[in-house]
Amino acid sequence: MILDVELIKKLVLNDLNDKSDNQISVTYEMLKKIDVIDNKVDIELQIGFPAQSKHEMLSSEIARLIKSIDASYETEVKITTNISSHSAEGNTQLISGVKNIVAIASGKGGVGKSTTTVNLALALSSEGANVGILDADIYGPSIPTMLGIKGKPESLDGQKFLPMLGHNLQANSIGFLVPKDQAMVWRGPMVTQALDQLLRQTAWDNLDYLLIDMPPGTGDIHLTLAQKVPLTGAIIVTTPQEIAVLDARKGLKMFEKVSVPIIGVIENMGVYVCPKCENTEHLFGQGGGESLCEEYSTHFLGSLPLNTNIRKDADSGNPTVIASPDSLIAGIYKKIALDLGLQISKMHKNLKSKFPKIIIKND
Repeated sequence: MILDVELIKKLVLNDLNDKSDNQISVTYEMLKKIDVIDNKVDIELQIGFPAQSKHEMLSSEIARLIKSIDASYETEVKITTNISSHSAEGNTQLISGVKNIVAIASGKGGVGKSTTTVNLALALSSEGANVGILDADIYGPSIPTMLGIKGKPESLDGQKFLPMLGHNLQANSIGFLVPKDQAMVWRGPMVTQALDQLLRQTAWDNLDYLLIDMPPGTGDIHLTLAQKVPLTGAIIVTTPQEIAVLDARKGLKMFEKVSVPIIGVIENMGVYVCPKCENTEHLFGQGGGESLCEEYSTHFLGSLPLNTNIRKDADSGNPTVIASPDSLIAGIYKKIALDLGLQISKMHKNLKSKFPKIIIKND
């Protein structure tokens, strides 16, 4: 059989997607080049989200599929990543050096939001993205501890902080600037001003994603971010417990009211597996995150178990994705990160950073 471009498109867009377990569906927009010269097929794919762990398998599947049609053809597949900037509509000022800003929020404390944020950031980084974390919890910053970062941020120009670095992540937090045991007795306006400075006066370096670890609740910080920051969207973290879901529902509705897209919901502490007998228990109930998604037609990103190692790893400054990269739990974080990148890539691109403003003056 003589292979031509149209036949290869059909193979890749139809047959490959039907058989692939890559968690990646190849679309027409991803196919940047297909050349058939003699018995050589050159294919170039461009993926709009970080998925380096899937590149080799995807290339092999495409080559194997073409071989199954005609074994005489050699196939070379080149896969590149191009993460675009996306943001909610509005007149908010863009953040220099940042393509996408994602708020990680919860309606209440104690659901593992900060731990989820850090592991999600590390999972995105492991897939090839440049990732940063802004610790927006002024009263109870935990990101410095979870990333194992010590010291204070420096400034080369007296205008902006250099982000702190930990496990290949860029980060900034009020926890880097004040003693660990000092209580932040600040009123709302001072908190929102400090947060704005941390966000805009940090020299973020070419970030594909900046994850903002939000404080619990739906207060001043949440409204300030939603109204003044070009958020790509928000992720809601909850446990299956009805009380947690009730508060998560409030957080979700708050973002909806200020026109911030909800990217999805992550359920934490979904199930406990006894390490000795492997008996499973749903200590905080079952299906709370999924029911929230069904109620509001929101995407369910995944569920994480209640596991002692997640807590121990975060406390030690080596979160699970770094401490046990091949573990089942790290795999869940990476699967959620892959889905997160995919969901963001489907959103409308923000073109404000590409085109200058055109101002017409009447002489």
